[in-house]
Amino acid sequence: VQLQAYGGGLVQAGGSLRLSCAISGSVSSISVMGWYRQTPGKARELVAGVTNIGRTNYADSVKGRFTISRDNAKNTVNLQMNSLKPEDTGVYYCHVVAVTTARAQPYNYWGQGTQVTVSS
Repeated sequence: VQLQAYGGGLVQAGGSLRLSCAISGSVSSISVMGWYRQTPGKARELVAGVTNIGRTNYADSVKGRFTISRDNAKNTVNLQMNSLKPEDTGVYYCHVVAVTTARAQPYNYWGQGTQVTVSS
């Protein structure tokens, strides 16, 4: 299973970015898709997640500003980030919990990370 993330970059505070992640490989099902963020010296933290029935959850710090969505037919997950703040800066990782043809039990898969930098 491969996760390819797109859309990071440099933006001024108040601006917007859209992250996308495409999941490929021998995937049988994906239960959870999400985005995590990591900054230097800190643990990776959940930013937003969405289940296969569309239930979402967000970190308190991004509620009302970020929106996660998924396309089950295309195996993609997106994160629309609006009203960005300097504290949103970090490396964003795409994450899924998936069952594959090679592994019958759900397993965590991670993308390579994409840098988001918000300048003040």
